Amino acid sequence: MSRRTLDSTRIRALADGGDAVRLVTEVVREGPNGMWGRGWTLLADALATCPDGFRIEAALAGLDLGDGYMSDTLAEVALRDVPLGEHLDAVEALLSRAAGFKTHYAHDFLARLATVWLAAGRELPGPVLGVIRRTARAAYGKVPLQDLVDPPGHPVLSSGEPWADRVLADLAELGEDWRALAAHAVTAASARPSEAWERRARRLLDAVGPEPARATIIRWLALVGRPRSIPVRHMDDAEFDPHNAFGIRGLAWMLAFLPGHPDSARTLGTLVETALRKVPGLGPRSPLVANAAVHALSLMDGGAALAQLARLSARVTYKGTLKVLNTALDTRAAALGLSREEVEELAVPVYGLTEVGRRVERLGEAVAELTVTGTRTTLTWRNAAGRPVKSPPAGVRRDHAGELAELKASAKDIGKMLAAQAERLDQQFLAERSWPYGVWRERYLDHPLVGTLGRRLIWLVDGVPYGYADGALRDVDDAPVAPAADATVRLWHPIGRDTAEVLAWRDWLERHRITQPFKQAHREIYLLTAAEENTRVYSNRYAAHVLRQHQFHALAALRGWRNRLRIMADDSYPPAVRELPRWGLRAEFWIGGIGDDYGVDTTDSGAYLRLTTDQVRFYPITAPDNHAHAGDGCAYGQGTRGGAAVGPVPLDEVPPLVLSEVMRDVDLFVGVASVGNDPTWQDGGPDGRFRDYWTSYSFGELSGTAQTRRDLLTRLVPRLAIADRCTVEGRFLHVRGDLRTYKIHLGSGNILMTPDDRYLCIVPGRAAETGDGQVFLPFEGDRVLAVILSKAVLLAGDTAITDPTITRQIRR
Repeated sequence: MSRRTLDSTRIRALADGGDAVRLVTEVVREGPNGMWGRGWTLLADALATCPDGFRIEAALAGLDLGDGYMSDTLAEVALRDVPLGEHLDAVEALLSRAAGFKTHYAHDFLARLATVWLAAGRELPGPVLGVIRRTARAAYGKVPLQDLVDPPGHPVLSSGEPWADRVLADLAELGEDWRALAAHAVTAASARPSEAWERRARRLLDAVGPEPARATIIRWLALVGRPRSIPVRHMDDAEFDPHNAFGIRGLAWMLAFLPGHPDSARTLGTLVETALRKVPGLGPRSPLVANAAVHALSLMDGGAALAQLARLSARVTYKGTLKVLNTALDTRAAALGLSREEVEELAVPVYGLTEVGRRVERLGEAVAELTVTGTRTTLTWRNAAGRPVKSPPAGVRRDHAGELAELKASAKDIGKMLAAQAERLDQQFLAERSWPYGVWRERYLDHPLVGTLGRRLIWLVDGVPYGYADGALRDVDDAPVAPAADATVRLWHPIGRDTAEVLAWRDWLERHRITQPFKQAHREIYLLTAAEENTRVYSNRYAAHVLRQHQFHALAALRGWRNRLRIMADDSYPPAVRELPRWGLRAEFWIGGIGDDYGVDTTDSGAYLRLTTDQVRFYPITAPDNHAHAGDGCAYGQGTRGGAAVGPVPLDEVPPLVLSEVMRDVDLFVGVASVGNDPTWQDGGPDGRFRDYWTSYSFGELSGTAQTRRDLLTRLVPRLAIADRCTVEGRFLHVRGDLRTYKIHLGSGNILMTPDDRYLCIVPGRAAETGDGQVFLPFEGDRVLAVILSKAVLLAGDTAITDPTITRQIRR
């Protein structure tokens, strides 16, 4: 059926022919060629005089041929004016079909089907109620379907999510008070609970009892985020049902109305993270839920809730939720009469640790010891005889289940909090915080948890650097020191320090085998180059790279930069920006989307897959924003709105610490997000467009981070078990195997094989990226360094490699 045959005569002939399947087949096939305009009117006119049975047959036939819009609209058109109450089998089939989708395109028709079904005294199945609710939530304005969201006698939540399934199953046993509580939770339709909503919630909580309410709500919320139990089309299994999300919000608020408890705070903190995990094509699963959990934490009394807020503020990158977090912490700080920074320091819990990095608990006749080493938490056990055992004894599991659960939860929480505190400390360089010695000692050096980080850093005490080893603060010559009580303490940064001092502290760390939580003694320093002195107001040091947009976006947010995902659309975007209010500056990294082939250069939702990089600039923080059109790459300009343009700050006027830390961030973005790091991209990506870039990055000049890596490997290699097979030369670690000699690039970690520099593709596993702990490293967090060492050990014993994907390349 070509487009020219789309007329009333042709459609009438097909209808009169009595073959409903053929009619529908051609209508659906023609749909993309214009059927969903004038054609629907022609079809409705042709079917108006057909028997009801034929029209029902046509509607049902469309269920097997169309998808979404076409089948929904075809059924609506075919069954117009048909008395559906006389054809409940057809209604059931149509409702069952609708239940398999995220939403229904013809929402008025869905309302008609549901109304007929209810009028017949039937109950709407859970999946059908789910699609009704999702469609009603997605509709604009008032639609009839919204009157069917909560039909009398039906479940208050939509089935299909494990947490909701659990609630519905429990409500069948718990009684009317609990059903009323769950029903009230779903009415949490505003961003904050109103006074009336809170009063009713508190009455309902009192009716079921505060302790049972807390335990039950926590048990329900612990299941939030698990994959759907009933998959539906056009909806990711990780996506939150929008109707049920209101119920989650209400339950989170209710936890805040109960007496504060560490388990409640822990549950809400986890809920924030769960709700912000991203779904491809959607983004964060449910900012609504995340914001509700943050608000609930802000309402709760006690240190546990404040600790969760402080931890989340260092880990959350989603702008909307981060704003809610910042407001909550600022409000709490103002109420306490403290600065925001002091609240974040005081909020860190000790998790039962009685000394730095150690907690001992006696449970019955057994003893549990929880120790923190680096960022890892280890829980070990001794039985009644004092002998080590691999797991808690049976008596502990039987008689101390609650204490055991709390101990395991604390171990898990410690890992999360350590990561957040390490990130917060890493941000202190630009903040230039200082502390009186006594305060610093309490909050950093001797704090049972933060001390595991603070004791691995170098500190300036009245301008003199000290480290902690063997139970005391010591200078670089290991002499113990006792600073004055009124001394001022700051974090030590290598910029501006003598090279001899920096190298001496690196030796000190290695001598004491101290692994720093992030690079400090080995921190890269970025000074102005001759090229930047010539360009004066911008740096091209990191221009012309190709980055994965989504990976860059996540990294930028983690490092405190503000960035928007670029979409192939008629829109404009600012550069990636880091605001530096302490310095009155704004750093900009100019980036732009690459490609013009929608679906190849973009995701299904239109976001560019890759970015190109350009200049790094600094502006006064109050300067008008720069913007560039999505299709214009990095052609940025200021939108002054009639005011005067403000030029960039000359690079030689930017404080050296600020310049260095900003450049370090940009080096990180390129070093992690560049497509040149991908060992599988040797073909250059789509159509080979990036082959030259991949080659130049994979084996080219070393960045600042890679140069630091080279310097460290020069010191580490002689201590390796494979030292006699390894040498650091220029940009490569050379590894001599029995079959070949290999050159591992110190920037990308990619490999060339001698004698012809043939590329060797080895995709590292997760263990290789995190390191096995057998080789001492003076800092954490360098994934590429761990990969290089893992590859070196593997290739030094190349005759023992059994992976055929590697051996085929080596022996080729």
